[in-house]
Amino acid sequence: MKIIEVKDKKTAKKFLKVPRFLYKNDPHWVCPLDSTIEDVFNPEKNIFFKHGEAIRWILTENNGNLIGRVAAFINKKKAYNFKQPTGGMGFFECINDKKAAFLLFDTCKAWLEERGMEAMDGPINFGENDNFWGLLVEGFMPQSYGMNYNFPYYKSFFEDYGFQSYFEQVSNHLDITKPFPERFWKIAGWIRKKPGYKYEHFRFKDAEKYIKDLKEVYDNAWKFHENFTPIEIDDMRKSLKKARAIIDEEFIWFVYKDNTPVAFLIMLPDFNQILKYMNGKMHIFNKLKFLYLKYKKTITRTRITIMGVIPEFQKSGIESAIFWNMQKVMDRKTHYTEIELSWVGDFNPKMQALHDSVGASFAKKHITYRKLFDESKKYCKSDVIPIDTKEKAVDSKKKS
Repeated sequence: MKIIEVKDKKTAKKFLKVPRFLYKNDPHWVCPLDSTIEDVFNPEKNIFFKHGEAIRWILTENNGNLIGRVAAFINKKKAYNFKQPTGGMGFFECINDKKAAFLLFDTCKAWLEERGMEAMDGPINFGENDNFWGLLVEGFMPQSYGMNYNFPYYKSFFEDYGFQSYFEQVSNHLDITKPFPERFWKIAGWIRKKPGYKYEHFRFKDAEKYIKDLKEVYDNAWKFHENFTPIEIDDMRKSLKKARAIIDEEFIWFVYKDNTPVAFLIMLPDFNQILKYMNGKMHIFNKLKFLYLKYKKTITRTRITIMGVIPEFQKSGIESAIFWNMQKVMDRKTHYTEIELSWVGDFNPKMQALHDSVGASFAKKHITYRKLFDESKKYCKSDVIPIDTKEKAVDSKKKS
């Protein structure tokens, strides 16, 4: 077997070819756009290169046949916030051969160790965790846009190599053809009538305003989470531009209290329901096909990728009021029948409770693994987000 670093267009094409070869007979796999994958490794497109570095490899048999691929990366803003400096690996694909899988893992480990890392998380993305994050271990169905899909045998590769579960990621599905629990709507009706609150959906013409509002809420909502780093404005701008073709303005909501942003929700149509017909390409013919399939209302599922409420307004029922406004939109767009709530980590009990409260049912589970290079070191799972973040935030403001 030969490990080959991806350094040019020829090897980059082979990197993209690996999953096409592996999943060619798997009806559940949806090929992501080649441009989406390539942008991850393009310093001009991925702002994480401003504070990090990445590398990727392909694995071949001695005769040149492709049998695997992998990437490794370091986000220097986060790597040194753990007990052990921690890098990442991802985009792992491999034939059912443990020796080949371990060679790919070893290659990542060696590269990361050379740069001072003492652990690696995987499979993760060189970017935000809403895309290409975690190993699928339950729910081997067609995945929604941005969610990882892989073979079941990958789990044994990771665990036999010494990776341990750092956190579990559960995605639940909500059948919106069925009514929400009555108690949920009572809370929504109560909170939405409270004075001083305003609910509005995103509009492209005011994109800069909403980007700034999202950052304000995000940075406050996640500040008590382990290894928190503020979200970057430029990254949001690029993500918005990239997703413009699939964004529905009425699927992104903001909540204001006395004109101050306090919560947001981002939901996207499941682009994978169209991408499965594209084979990773977006040439002129496929662009026309995309428009036609979108017009024909091919997309029936949406995915809530992220939701945030600043700590002072948590436990107030504000999430229920957001869903109330969202439901009015869905009542008009009847071709949508399902919402995926993805994903919530086992470190986030408050969001797990919200999923339960809306009547969502379990759909799938991914795991983000961590491998300590020195196995004599104590292994720890991800910290659970404290239940009392609201109280902490209030106390913090009083002290200041």
